[in-house]
Amino acid sequence: MGLTIKNLSKSFGSHEIIKDYDMSIAPGEIMILLGESGSGKTTLLRMINHLEEVDQGSIELDGTYLVKDGQYTDHATIKEFQRKVGLVFQDYQLFPNLTVMENLLLAPQTNQLGSKEDLLMQARSLLDDMGVGGMEELKPHQLSGGQQQRVAIARAMMMNPSLLCFDEPTSALDAETSKSVIELIKRLAQRGIMVFIITHDHKVVDALQEVADVVESTSYLP
Repeated sequence: MGLTIKNLSKSFGSHEIIKDYDMSIAPGEIMILLGESGSGKTTLLRMINHLEEVDQGSIELDGTYLVKDGQYTDHATIKEFQRKVGLVFQDYQLFPNLTVMENLLLAPQTNQLGSKEDLLMQARSLLDDMGVGGMEELKPHQLSGGQQQRVAIARAMMMNPSLLCFDEPTSALDAETSKSVIELIKRLAQRGIMVFIITHDHKVVDALQEVADVVESTSYLP
């Protein structure tokens, strides 16, 4: 079980972004991918989330292939893969016209993951767990950056992902809020969730090493 990436390559025109890249993440592990702007971090994240297609290679999660040897699987299998992956965007991408609760319920209701009553209970529990309980009826613009980040994590968790991906999770946060988000990420990993973080900031690695003991790996893109 886990995420396995093998021989992954991607070019845009004649510009090769990623070549023959291998990576694996086990349940409960935090993988941090460090690289400068333009090094291919975001492209890799988008390929894992099927927002960008690979040129060659394989991506497998918990025995389900998104793509194998450059060939994508069927539509139903791709959907099954996507449901196992949660993504927290750098700018959170909460729907501004929806309340916090509506943001959390939209995807699981669309995918019919449970009754409205059960999903409401799950959402309230997650919001409490993320430290933003009682904010269900607020709109995103009424929240601080750290609160929006926590709501975005709760929204991703509503799909019960095996893998949770973060794009520059601390870039828009102050030092104290960044530390609390890092501690939250650690707790998620301690529950057995695979965590994949892309960042250019070495301080994220340092911050993770300061909190509770969880297996961590660091990979680098040139």
